[in-house]
Amino acid sequence: MAEKKEALVSLNGQDIADLLLAVGLLLASAHAMGYLFTVCRQPRVIGEITGGLVLGPTVFGALAPGVQQSVFPAEGVAASWLGGTYQIGLLLLMFASGAELRSVYRRGEGRTVASVTACGVVVPFIAGVLLFRLLDAKPLLGIAGNRNALLLVFALSIAVTSIPVISRIMLDLGVIQTSFARIVLGVAVIEDVVVYVILALALALVSSTSASDFGLPKLLGLQSESENLLFHVAATLIFCVLLLTVGARAFRWSRYRRWNVLAVSNSIAYYLLFVFASTLLAVFLGVTPLLGALLAGVAASTGLGPRAVEARGVITAFSSAFFVPLYFALVGLQLDLIGHFDVVFFGWFLLFACLVKSLSVYAGGRLAGETGRSAWNLAVATNARGGPGIVLASVSYEAGIINQNFYAALVMLAIVTSLVAGSWLGRIVRSGEPLRDEQEADSPSPASAPG
Repeated sequence: MAEKKEALVSLNGQDIADLLLAVGLLLASAHAMGYLFTVCRQPRVIGEITGGLVLGPTVFGALAPGVQQSVFPAEGVAASWLGGTYQIGLLLLMFASGAELRSVYRRGEGRTVASVTACGVVVPFIAGVLLFRLLDAKPLLGIAGNRNALLLVFALSIAVTSIPVISRIMLDLGVIQTSFARIVLGVAVIEDVVVYVILALALALVSSTSASDFGLPKLLGLQSESENLLFHVAATLIFCVLLLTVGARAFRWSRYRRWNVLAVSNSIAYYLLFVFASTLLAVFLGVTPLLGALLAGVAASTGLGPRAVEARGVITAFSSAFFVPLYFALVGLQLDLIGHFDVVFFGWFLLFACLVKSLSVYAGGRLAGETGRSAWNLAVATNARGGPGIVLASVSYEAGIINQNFYAALVMLAIVTSLVAGSWLGRIVRSGEPLRDEQEADSPSPASAPG
């Protein structure tokens, strides 16, 4: 134990140099490419992933493989610290996303949100399930070897929509206050909740294939796959209810108590403690950590005053400057588009995913009374996979649900669809046309008009 402790706290000059070089290069490349993408009116997150991509085996590794492997080794001190930073970046990204998961649409727009969400989630998910049944899953299967978990991830990748990317696109375009933006974000909020809950179940399927080595499942001595699966499903549902009810009330109640020294002295530290405590509880119960951080953001985002908003803003700002760009850069760093990317598979998979998602959302928009032009704009906007699509890929790959080939396809799917959405919406805004024909969409249809 003493030797491990000394190794943990004592880094020699070479270790420090390797770590600072790797972090510095990733951070600089992520921010530089992110800035270039924003100048080109494209999502910043895609630029951050590209920043990692150019430092990975696809570009840097192809030009100087020996140097690339020495700067970004697979093992060692630098790799361990980058792995920890990757995990913290994911948790803080989930917290920031959870803080945005609240109702953003107005009463008159609820019909469109409900119709688009129902068609845009259920239809693509079912289509993904049916397509998966026709495919040979072996070329996509990860080291966990669980086909059912792979099925859930495959279907989710068809149905997912991004909050961070699409909201950033509309913010940059100056249309974030329009009814179109409210509808798209309202749909994305509901879809993200569905995605992360189903992803938690997929991770539970992987965890159930072997005896748990930590937390309550181990204490209970669960051994069989059925016992583990039932426990994980029940634990996930109970955890969601408890954190969103008891946890949220306890957080609000203790926020301004005089005895709460941490909250009084530094509210930012109190928020971080709540995030890490919620995540730790999730891990102990056998629930995926990202769901704990996501729900912590939801629980800590309602019913609090300006100081709370300021504290969340500081956490989000610093995370966006350091942890989150590093997370997305590390996602790009793992991409190998030369050795682990099937262009043919990606081509038809991209076409299928975009067609199913877009057509189902278009149909949902039309059923809600939207005009054809408005429905197509909604279809393109909600087709952007962005951050949630990337999280789905990275978490599934880390859990062994998918292999590196499918990981690359999912990340590229998120990148391409986000770029298409940004370009499409930007062109329409610059042309002066409305993204949503509000008067026509909100007026009663001839069939429903009184006669």
